[in-house]
Parts: sequence; C-alpha cells; structure tokens
Amino acid sequence: MNILIIIATILISGAVFIPVGVVIRRKTAESKIKSAESEAKKIIEDANREAENRKKEEIFKAKEEIMKSRNDLDQEIRERRGEVQIQEKRLIQKEENLEKRAQAFENKERELEKKNQELETKKTDIQEILEKQMDELEKISRLTKDEAKQQLLAEVDKQLSLEKAAYIKDAESKAKEEANKNAKEILSYAIQKCAADHTSETTVSIVSLPNDDMKGRIIGREGRNIKALETLTGIDLIIDDTPEAVILSGFDPLRREVAKIALEKLIDDGRIHPAKIEEMVEKAKEEVEAIIKAEGERATLETGVIGLNPDLIKLIGKLKYRTSYGQNVLNHSIEVSNLARIMAEELGLDSKRARRAGLLHDIGKALDHDMEGTHVEIGVDVLRKYKENELVINAVEAHHGDVEPKTLEAVLVQAADAISASRPGARRETLEAYIKRLQNLEEIADSFEGVDKSYAIQAGREVRIIVKPEKVSDAEMTIMARDIAKKVEDEMEYPGQIKVNVIRESRSIVYAK
Repeated sequence: MNILIIIATILISGAVFIPVGVVIRRKTAESKIKSAESEAKKIIEDANREAENRKKEEIFKAKEEIMKSRNDLDQEIRERRGEVQIQEKRLIQKEENLEKRAQAFENKERELEKKNQELETKKTDIQEILEKQMDELEKISRLTKDEAKQQLLAEVDKQLSLEKAAYIKDAESKAKEEANKNAKEILSYAIQKCAADHTSETTVSIVSLPNDDMKGRIIGREGRNIKALETLTGIDLIIDDTPEAVILSGFDPLRREVAKIALEKLIDDGRIHPAKIEEMVEKAKEEVEAIIKAEGERATLETGVIGLNPDLIKLIGKLKYRTSYGQNVLNHSIEVSNLARIMAEELGLDSKRARRAGLLHDIGKALDHDMEGTHVEIGVDVLRKYKENELVINAVEAHHGDVEPKTLEAVLVQAADAISASRPGARRETLEAYIKRLQNLEEIADSFEGVDKSYAIQAGREVRIIVKPEKVSDAEMTIMARDIAKKVEDEMEYPGQIKVNVIRESRSIVYAK
C-alpha cells in the first residue's frame, strides 16, 4: 500500500514539475538569445568603428602619398624648368655666335668680291700685255701663232715617240725577263714535285724455267707446242743456250704479256699440249683484261680524275702495255696529268681540266695499232664518241701542235708532255742514233748560205747557229731561222721540239801600239 502511495506521489510530482521545468528552460534560452543578440550588436558596432578608423587611416595615407607625389612632381618640374632654361641660354648663345659668324662671312665675301674685281682687272691687263708680246714674237720669228704651235707640237711628239719607244722596249724586256723567271720557277717546282722513275721498255720478256728439261716439253713433239703457243699469241719464243730461261720476243707488249702469263701457267701446271696451251692463253687474256681495268682505275685514282666512261678507263689501262721511244705510255700519261695539274694550280687555272686532259692526251696510242690515223686523230675521235668536254678534246688535239690551243690548260698539257718526254732516261735512244741525229741537225744548219758555225746542244733539243754578219742582215736572220726550223721538221724525226737559235754579231778589233 505504501509502495503504491509512493509511486502515486512520484507520478503526481512529475506531472506538476515537468511543465515548470519546461517554462524555466524557455526563459533561460530567451535570456541567452537576448544576451547573444546584445553581444552581436556590440561586435558589429566594434567592427564598424574599427572599419571607420581603418578607412580614415587609409584616406590619410592616400592623402600623404598624393602630397608626396605632388611634391616630387613639383620638384621634377622645377628641375626640368631649370634644364630648359639652361638649353634656352645655350641656344641664345649659339644664335649669337651664328650671327657673328654670318657677319664675318659677309665681310669676307665682300673682301673676296673686291679681290676678284682686282684680279679681273689684272687679268685683262696681263692678257693685253701677252697679246702685245705675241705680236712682237710673231714679228721677230716671222711665224704665226698656229705655225709656232705646230712646230712645238711636232718637236714634243717626236720626243714623246722616242721616250715611248724606249719605255715600251724596257717594259717588254722586263716583262719577258719576269715571265721567263716565273715560267722557269713554275716548271722547276712542277718537275721537283712530280718526281718519277723511268725505265726503258724492251721488246723481249724472259720467263724463268725450273730446269732445262722444261725446254723440250715447251717445244713438244716436232715443235707442235711451241708452234701452237706462237700461233695463239703472235709472239716468237726463243729457246737457246740461256740456262733455265725462255725469251719471248715481240713488239706488241700486250701480246707479249699474254704469252708470258700463259707460259708461266703452263709451267706451273706441268701439262703442256696444244689443247692446254689454248686454254691457258684464254685464261691469260682474261687476266690481262683484269689487269688493264685495274691499271686504268689506279691511274684515275692516282691523278684524281673522276667521271670517266668505263670504256675510257679500260683504254687508259691498256696504255700500260704501250711504249713510245721505250717510255711506258701509262706512266707518261699519269706524269703529264700531275705536271699539268701542278702548273695549273700555281697559275690559278682550272686544275681539274688540266689533269683530265693530261691523262687523256695519249689515249689514241691504245688503239693506233688497230686503227688508221695518228694517235692524236684516234684519241680525238674516241673522246668525241664518249662525249668528252670540248675543251679537253682541244687540249688533246693540240698537244702536238696540230691545232691552235683554245685554253691555257691546253698549253700546259703541251709543256707537261714535253717535260715528261725530255726527262733524262725517260726515252731510250741508242748512242748511234743519238749522234746521227746531232750530225743531221748540224748538217741542215750548215746547208744554208751565210752560216759560219753551228752547234747541236742541249742533247739535240737546240741548235745554235752563228751567221756571218756581212752576209746575213737582221731581217734575213729571222727568215733563216724559220727556214731552218721548217727543214728540220720536214727531214728529221725527233721527240719533243728543237729550238733554232740564230746569232748575228759584229766585232771590231783594233790594237793600240
């Protein structure tokens, strides 16, 4: 019972106090809201006051900066005004100076005008005096002014002609001396720079044998082997008492090389009979063709000539087996190419054209055994066939003087050809033929009337002729030199060229006693 009373009491208390608590809480919340609102208003007021203060401070700072800028601007304006004033003072000073100068110039101009007037007056007076003197001179000399002028001009012209002649003669002499000196220096430099070995080619080749028994095998039964080899190669085989050697004789180096290679192969193989000989000859020809191509390529590489037709390269290689007066034509062509190039470089000419023409100048000799015509004509035809440059063709055509050279490079090829051919030991010539040529040269010179003495010098490359001055005049001496040169060309065969040097001198000898 008590418990129920207690529970009921508690329920009644809760019912009474709960509403009271709600009311109390509401009032507390309302008081807090009012307090927060008042606090917010206070904060806003403080913020507004602070913003106002900041605003005033910024305005104050801005005013200070404006004032400072205005002061700086005023200072700058004052400085500029000072500079402008200084410039104005300078301009005023310059204007004053210019005015003074202008005044001085005006004064000088007036003085010059006055002096000009005085000079004109004096000039007139002098002219009158000169005219009077000229009249007096004409009366005294009995010559008019024009006649005297003509006489004076004639005398001056005569004097100038003599001076001009002496000057021209002196200039020509100096030019010739300088040209000869430069030419000798260039030729010497080219010859020294392009040193070459020279070996005289012969008409025989020697093939070594392992033993003398091999000679009988080469001859074969009834000579069939040697006949087959000679028939296939066109070379004569000389088998004599020379120990362990066979001599191949023939004027065609190409055929001789084929025969030599074929014979060496037969000796190495050991089987020597006509069928084998034919096989080896064919192999030797193929090997020689390969050698020819390789030699042509070597020549172009050594001389630096590029862009040649492959057929032309083969023809150049073929020159390895061609000789001229015992000189190998391929080596000669390479040397001419290098000499022409060096001289062209020294003279500032086209070195590429010079070395190309030098290498090709004797290319006709590769075919002159098989075709009619001189090696120059054949070479020109071949080069035209392969559309070679016309200036190069002209150099080839002109290297023996058959046509006039069109370029200086063509002249250099002529000089290089003569240098290469005239090197000591370059060309083979027997002593008897050499002496005979010198004798013929002197006999041709002595055959002309008025010749006192003649001497073949410079290894037969110059003939020096001394004439009798009482029989041969200066004019006749020139004609005689040409006639002798023409007779030498018609009656003699010689490599290169021969200089005909005719000398005429008068001597007067008196003895004082």
